[in-house]
Amino acid sequence: MIDYQAILSEIYSNVKQESDKGEIASYIPELSRVNPEHFGMHLKLISGEEFAVGDSDIGFSIQSISKVLTLALAMSKIGTHIWDRVDVEPSGNPFNHLSLLELEEGIPRNPLINSGAIVIADILVSELENPKADFLKYVQNITGDSTIAYNLKVAKSEKETGYTNYAAANLLKSFNNLNNSVEDVLDFYFHQCSLEMCCSQLSKAFFLFANKGHCLAHVARLTKSQAKRINAIMLTCGFYDEAGEFAFEVGLPGKSGVGGGITALLPNEFTISVWAPGLNERGNSKLGMQALEQFTTLTNQSIF
Repeated sequence: MIDYQAILSEIYSNVKQESDKGEIASYIPELSRVNPEHFGMHLKLISGEEFAVGDSDIGFSIQSISKVLTLALAMSKIGTHIWDRVDVEPSGNPFNHLSLLELEEGIPRNPLINSGAIVIADILVSELENPKADFLKYVQNITGDSTIAYNLKVAKSEKETGYTNYAAANLLKSFNNLNNSVEDVLDFYFHQCSLEMCCSQLSKAFFLFANKGHCLAHVARLTKSQAKRINAIMLTCGFYDEAGEFAFEVGLPGKSGVGGGITALLPNEFTISVWAPGLNERGNSKLGMQALEQFTTLTNQSIF
């Protein structure tokens, strides 16, 4: 029997002693105001038990973690037609690079880099009657938590400074891989990234990926096959040009965001979320990566 609470407490004690906590994302002005001392973890077992340490109930901007949730919603709407417009290969590049997009004629390498997530956003703008409200409702439903909301200050901050995303969207448009206006698609995209959630809410949101497509309410939101494929994409593409390192060190499917959050899972066993705002040079949470490596080492639980 694993004493999860003792293990989380040990990890908490270890990471709080680290002097180098990484650098806060400053290119989105609203994110630069976050206290770099924050650290929280939340573990949710498929059996229903939950364990937490630190700032696990403080909300933060989930940023790119939202890409997994929009992908899930888009797959539930149009199924395999998604792969006509976006590939499933690791990019080997940072999340916002555009060189491959031009080289490969407007087909993003995968749905978890910015250009790929913008294509997914375009699909949802087409498929949903009220895209921002409907996506938010989807997240609230899979978590069973109606308090989850967009941080409108963060969305505004991203809209005012997201020049690379405007470039990506216009490049997609030039290759006819964006059906709606750049403005409408990016308005949705900036809002999805501004979703504010805490570690415990994220662990609940990702429960369906660990539970064969069934969310907390035991409602099928994805097929078993769709959940399997999303997990595969998280493992190979969830950490951009550090995806191989995360698979090597941690050994779980997961997704990071520049708000300092990481959510990972072991199918049929658990979901786990960590938040530490300071980032490493690849744009992933520095202490979050360390914490999850310690977790799979101490519990001897990974997909490998």
